[in-house]
Amino acid sequence: MSTGYQVTGAEPRADGQARQQVRASHRWMVFAGRRLVRLVLSLLVLLAATFIMVHLIPGDPVQTALGDQATPQMVAQRRHELGLDLPLPEQLWRYVLGVVTGDFGRSIVTEAPVSDLLTTRFPNTLLLAAPAFLLVILIAMPVGLLTAVRTRGGRGRHVRGWFVNVTGLLNSIPDYVLATVLSLVFVVTIKAFPAAGNDQLSSYVLPVVALVAGPAASLSRIVRVEALKVLDAEYVRAAKARRLPAVLRTWRYVLPNMMTASLTYGTMILAGLIAGTVLVENVFGWPGIGTVISQAVIQKDYPLIQGILLVLGATVLILNMVVDVVLGVLDPRSRLGEL
Repeated sequence: MSTGYQVTGAEPRADGQARQQVRASHRWMVFAGRRLVRLVLSLLVLLAATFIMVHLIPGDPVQTALGDQATPQMVAQRRHELGLDLPLPEQLWRYVLGVVTGDFGRSIVTEAPVSDLLTTRFPNTLLLAAPAFLLVILIAMPVGLLTAVRTRGGRGRHVRGWFVNVTGLLNSIPDYVLATVLSLVFVVTIKAFPAAGNDQLSSYVLPVVALVAGPAASLSRIVRVEALKVLDAEYVRAAKARRLPAVLRTWRYVLPNMMTASLTYGTMILAGLIAGTVLVENVFGWPGIGTVISQAVIQKDYPLIQGILLVLGATVLILNMVVDVVLGVLDPRSRLGEL
């Protein structure tokens, strides 16, 4: 009889655990599905917005590409070859179909496939943006957290003053201005770093510093504010009352609870970081997307501008989705409102 009671008592517990696992799996599927649908819709909006925005640039791109020597007949023929004489809705539809199949069109100026140029140049931009974003996180998180600990409860006024002034100064300097100053000092005057290219490890130093300074200062201020909120939370005070070591309290309670808001702000900073990469590349002659798009805008190279903007925008959207999923893993409460 005892064996029967044990089996009968175990079955409800097993069934309850199974149902909980099924519900958790279902919630994750709904969460991931909504994120994926949102990403697809955002990409479609980005594609249409990029197309419309580029076509609002004044001037005739074909005339610019062919030069003042081109006759009206030559311009008309070239426009017909590129499909630029078609109505805008039809051009947009053809462009969407091309992008879906991996065809971004051909450059009006060089007639080279835009996809080939993106394949060659975009990895170099990622090689600059990725370590810069990683450094922003690695610098801002500990600096903001340590400053919060040192200035909690009105303590460390000198630390707070230095922190606010330094981060405020760094955050107020545009990245391209800082890049120009760094180039003048360390490339032109001291000649300690190469002037252009990415064939040496030292080529990364100045561009990365120019990209990291402002975002790291901005994010560290956000981290400090969020850390101060968590440090004053009741559960942290309770852990302190239990005489848990400060390192353990920080690792177990403070970091996970401040990470959600900090990473959310970090994704917004990421968009500015990628935009800054485009500007900084021009200062240091970095062989990425940035040195191409400026020339493409001057030449009114529609397909090239569209392809670059679409890839940059899609990168930001995809990274935002990845961060959302990571936040859902770190803090399930962040997705409760969507389930």
